[in-house]
Amino acid sequence: MELHVTRWKRYGRDRLYANLPDGTAVGWADITTGDITVLRAECRDDVIAVLTKHLQDLTELVLPDRASEVQARPMLPPLTPADDLAVNPPGQALRDLLAESGPGLVERIVSRLLRRPSEWDSWRRGLAGERRVGAELNRLGRHGWRVLHSVPLANKVDIDHLLIGPGGVFSINTKHHHKRAVWVGDDSVKVDHGKPAPYARKSRAEAKRVARVLERYCDFPVAVEPVLLFVGVTDLKVVATQLDVRVYQERQVSALAPLSGVLTVDQVERVYSVARHRQAWNHA
Repeated sequence: MELHVTRWKRYGRDRLYANLPDGTAVGWADITTGDITVLRAECRDDVIAVLTKHLQDLTELVLPDRASEVQARPMLPPLTPADDLAVNPPGQALRDLLAESGPGLVERIVSRLLRRPSEWDSWRRGLAGERRVGAELNRLGRHGWRVLHSVPLANKVDIDHLLIGPGGVFSINTKHHHKRAVWVGDDSVKVDHGKPAPYARKSRAEAKRVARVLERYCDFPVAVEPVLLFVGVTDLKVVATQLDVRVYQERQVSALAPLSGVLTVDQVERVYSVARHRQAWNHA
């Protein structure tokens, strides 16, 4: 069987991938540990042989016994309705926050009459933004994509949207800046030339957390790309050196629809089944 080997270095990982001539990954090796993971059982012998040879060429420290092992993965319990994140509407975390800590009816009326800004206004804007983005993302379902909203992480943090499909996995951070001009740098973002906010850096960190969770339960590598999605802005400028965070306005997210060649249909379903399980994220 003809296999092509390519090297992949990202998110602190250094791997060799064995691919079929059409680019489909059938196995990968961790260069640091020498562990080999087989993605297709029918290719097992060829994957182990070609990756072992390449590891030997690179390090001369491969342990053949370890290279022939397929890493055991932890198992999630059966999915229950209470643990199914697929039922979350866009902005569920902000809805809960407003319900628990938001103003009462009288306070809302007084603030509106006096046109007095409150700390809850940003929560409401954020909720409106996530709803608009959620509607755009849900339209990608006809192209084979799966979407989850308000995926909870530890320490009361959540991923606004998680998009899973043939083009890979995208961790999406939504920012609603109505009628504002936005500048996106390598690590920070400025709104109307204001104080830098670490949106880009945080988006990368969130994507790494998502990747760790998904790879813990999937028997194949899952690369996660961070996305910053801006709602309601009048102008959006991105520096040319910003290459590792995708930046879009809300309607531009449709550019992800035609992407393919990263995950097979079975892999999409496997990643989605893990991602929708609340217990997978308990310690993320």
